[in-house]
Amino acid sequence: MGKSTTKDMTSGSSMKLILGFAVPLLLGMLFQQFYGLVDTMIVGQFLGVDALAAVGATGSINFLIVGFCQGICTGFALPVAQRFGARDYEGLRKYVGNSAVLSVIFGAVITVLTVVFCRGILQLMRTPSNIIDLSYHYIVVIFAGIPAIILYNLLSSYLRSLGDSFTPVVFLIIAAVLNIGLDLLFIVVFHWGVFGAAFATVVSQAFSGVLCLFLIMKKFEILHPKKDDWRLDAFYVKYLCLMGLPMGLQYSITAIGSVILQTAVNSLGSGAVAAMTAGSRISMFVVCPFDALGSTMATYGGQNVGAGKLKRLGEGLRSAIILGAAYSVLILLVLLVFGRNLVCLFVKSTETAVIAQADQFLIINAIFYIFLALVNIVRFLIQGMGFSGFAVFAGVFEMIARALVGMVFVPVFGFTAACFASPLAWIFADCFLIPAFFHCRNKLKAIGSQNSQTS
Repeated sequence: MGKSTTKDMTSGSSMKLILGFAVPLLLGMLFQQFYGLVDTMIVGQFLGVDALAAVGATGSINFLIVGFCQGICTGFALPVAQRFGARDYEGLRKYVGNSAVLSVIFGAVITVLTVVFCRGILQLMRTPSNIIDLSYHYIVVIFAGIPAIILYNLLSSYLRSLGDSFTPVVFLIIAAVLNIGLDLLFIVVFHWGVFGAAFATVVSQAFSGVLCLFLIMKKFEILHPKKDDWRLDAFYVKYLCLMGLPMGLQYSITAIGSVILQTAVNSLGSGAVAAMTAGSRISMFVVCPFDALGSTMATYGGQNVGAGKLKRLGEGLRSAIILGAAYSVLILLVLLVFGRNLVCLFVKSTETAVIAQADQFLIINAIFYIFLALVNIVRFLIQGMGFSGFAVFAGVFEMIARALVGMVFVPVFGFTAACFASPLAWIFADCFLIPAFFHCRNKLKAIGSQNSQTS
């Protein structure tokens, strides 16, 4: 069963459990972002600003499609966490089998559609003509590798649902080292350009997915579906879709606003796109602790709801917020001092305009990171509690904020307005999510009270 690597989050200190679970998860996310950073650094330093802008111009559509895949995989694993918390191992295996089949179906459909319509999407986004071919050569490879992305994210989500946040980290470290080596081989030695950067990412992701599969086959018998578990069952499919699709749509709806914003930034020229790319890559790396807290709270919420320990939800929320707030202050201070130096990792020091804009983007976003921490903590906790639909509404608020900035303010105020798009999106989402958490908790308490009266 792999008892030594699972973790029961239904008893003990919430702060210690959350921190203990999140730190290994954070290391994995840092390495995952690290090889994304390495891609961008090598592209910017060896291929130039236009190539850097070409990769950056695909960022929002990449987030829309790949984020949807990651979201449904995370959502498909939530019932596994709930059944594990309830000690219902038969139901757990049913969810594993049904979610695996659904993932294959979703993966095949998404891969075909995105590869076929890739260039048309870039044209609709008004990608600058001097970089559109480079953008296509990068993103079409990423889309073709969607099955590898789904393989890793689904299997690592299963492991995290059982409380094992450490093992996927080891695999990501291996994948990160592999990705760096392949980047240098494909770009510097083989001269494959941005195609090589994308291909290196897909190969590394596939490798980490295969490692997860091998581990599950060898050590986690609890995750081995029996023959009947592979048959799609309407009850399990419906609940999986109720958990997975809202989480996928949450990313996609949020990304629609990012696509609109990216389209507006594209109209400012490849220099602005390059600045946004460098700033976004650094930001994505430094906010990994918020992502780790979010994924931790999904497992924490799922296990405690499954165990019927609703009081621990509030305790966990408070602990996570304290951790998120402390890190927000720390990273703001770091970026104030070292922001420009970090940008210079991506572009040559002579690109002064790009460096100045990227630094501006970083500082403005960092001032509002506490609101991003709340978005991740509360949204994923709500999802773990079994209310994934609320995440979609939070995504709508984020989409509205980014679209508003992209359509109204960027054409008037330029790049500075674009820097405020994400902070505004986080604040909009928090205004919905915080009341939503208390509503969901009260609803669970009411259901528990009714069940105790009828039993």
